[in-house]
Amino acid sequence: MIEAIGFDCDDTLWESETAFHESHARVRELLAEHAEAESFDRRLIEVERANLALYGYGAKAFTLSLVETAIELGGDSVGAAEIRALIEIGKDLLAHPVELLPGAREAVEAAAASGLTVLLITKGDLFHQESKIARSGLGDLVSSVEVIHEKDESTYGRVLARNRVEADRFVMVGNSLRSDVAPVLALGGWAAHVPFELTWELEHLDDDTPVTSSPRFRAMTSLEEVTPWITELRGRRSR
Repeated sequence: MIEAIGFDCDDTLWESETAFHESHARVRELLAEHAEAESFDRRLIEVERANLALYGYGAKAFTLSLVETAIELGGDSVGAAEIRALIEIGKDLLAHPVELLPGAREAVEAAAASGLTVLLITKGDLFHQESKIARSGLGDLVSSVEVIHEKDESTYGRVLARNRVEADRFVMVGNSLRSDVAPVLALGGWAAHVPFELTWELEHLDDDTPVTSSPRFRAMTSLEEVTPWITELRGRRSR
C-alpha cells in the first residue's frame, strides 16, 4: 500500500527553468562582443557540469559558472561592468517570484488530505530553496521538506529512511526523468513524470527506455492526474 508521496519543486510545483532560460538569453546579449552564442552555450554547459560537485545546483551556482565562462571566453576584455551585470542577473534569479503551476496546490492538498505522508524533495541551495518553499505557501501542507545536494539512489534512500518509508510504498512526482524518476524506480519505488516545457540539458537521460517501460512508471500531462493515480495504486495494493 502506498504510504508516502514526494513532490519535486522547481518546474513541478512552480516555474523555475523559464527564469534561467531568460537569464541565459540576457547573458548571451551581454557577452555578444566577447563570444559567439553557440560557443558561449557550449562552454557554459561544460563549466556547469564541471562545477556541479563544487557548487551544486541553483541560481548561485549558475551565476558563478556564468562569471567563470565569461572570463574564460573574454579574457581581459571582460571588465568590472560585465561582471557586475552578471551578478545582477544572478540576484534577479534569486528574487524571482514563486508562481505555482496549474494544479500544484490542489495536488499537494489532496495528497495530504488522503492521509499520505507528503514530502517536498528538492535540490539546490538550502537558503534559496527554503525561501521559495516559504513563498509558495505549500510548506505548511506537508510532513517534511528535504533540500538535498543531489537526487540519486543513495540520497533518496537516506530521505526515505529518515521519514521511515519503505521504497515500494513511495511515489515520487517530478518533471525530470533523470532526477525524479530513474533513481526512485531503481530503489523499487513508483514515479510519475509531469514534464515541463523547458528542461535543462544536464537533466536529460542518455536513454530513457528502461525508465519509461517500467510498470511502476506513469507518464502524465498535468498534476491533475496525480490524485487519481494514487487512488488507483492504493486501492489495488490494498486488495
